[in-house]
Amino acid sequence: ARDRAAGRPRRTRGGRFLDEVMSLTVVYILVAILLFGLLVLVHEFGHFLTAKLSGVQVNEFSLFMGPAIWKKQKGETLYSLRCIPIGGYCAMEGEDGDSDNPRAFSRAKVWKRLIILVAGSFMNLVAGLLIVTIYVASVYQAIPTRAVASVDSASVFAGQLQAGDSFYSIGGERVYTSGDVTMLLDRCEGGTADIVVLRGGEKVRLPNAQVERRDFGGEQLYGFTIDVQEKTLGGTLGFSWNSCVDFVRIVRLGLGDLFTGRAGLKDMSGPVGIVEQVTETANQQESAWEGLAVVLYYFSFIAINLGVMNLLPIPALDGGRIVGLLLTTLIERITRKKLNPKYEAWINGVGMVLLLLLIAVITFKDIFHLFT
Repeated sequence: ARDRAAGRPRRTRGGRFLDEVMSLTVVYILVAILLFGLLVLVHEFGHFLTAKLSGVQVNEFSLFMGPAIWKKQKGETLYSLRCIPIGGYCAMEGEDGDSDNPRAFSRAKVWKRLIILVAGSFMNLVAGLLIVTIYVASVYQAIPTRAVASVDSASVFAGQLQAGDSFYSIGGERVYTSGDVTMLLDRCEGGTADIVVLRGGEKVRLPNAQVERRDFGGEQLYGFTIDVQEKTLGGTLGFSWNSCVDFVRIVRLGLGDLFTGRAGLKDMSGPVGIVEQVTETANQQESAWEGLAVVLYYFSFIAINLGVMNLLPIPALDGGRIVGLLLTTLIERITRKKLNPKYEAWINGVGMVLLLLLIAVITFKDIFHLFT
């Protein structure tokens, strides 16, 4: 149906076409699940490695949750693979309570505990940067810039934007990549936005610019094109870095939309919904290689997303534990009394239960959407 709508000839006929699509779908799903597992493994390995280097005893290193389907004891650490493909953990001695073990997490120096807690998110951010760099280096023929190549006379921006203008900010948000231009304009579509461009090396402000898509050859577009530059090592690395910075900003905007009501539960997805969306988008590509490239790009964003979300000050997440550690250390130094670690363990336990309930609700919603 997509081929006919796009005016493309069908590549195969009858059942062969369906078999090809289904086989690719299975491949994309398997690759997505594998990448999910790798991202979790990378995150927990960050905790594991820094704990080992800091002399903290690691009791178990697990990929996924639930009952174990494989486990092996090596030295003091139990390595396990569990049956529910969500999350994973690095269980350290004394992590959720006090322990007499001199190598317990709770007895390590504060700076060592901070490094261990931050290490998981750091590894996800590094993984995201590495994945998006591989994607850009292998897929892009040229590097998109933030500069305007041409402006159609029918565009709402005609007379304001000029060829050579480089987008600096839109609606108060910095423009890091060419993709930001459309994304930020879409957030203001139907209204106005303050746009700042670089023109001749100077910032030029276009206040209260009307933002409106218009019909261009049957497509609703803004009526300008973005220039590209030759792909070089420096350009590839710079574009990849800016893409990761942009991913962090997208997470912030998404969280802001949730708090302001612009987005709701229906707009959230868990692993099931993400795999469905990735697979659907990959199947729309012209070739299996392009489909796999799309999967790779999605997971570069998910890696950054995991790194940022885990640093949020929410109980049970690494960010919540970091805040708890800093507050506990401050209170103990002021009062010169050691706080009972069970209180922090209870708070993190309640936070974990609430997070698991949220995951369950979102997963049920995603599964319901698959069948409807």
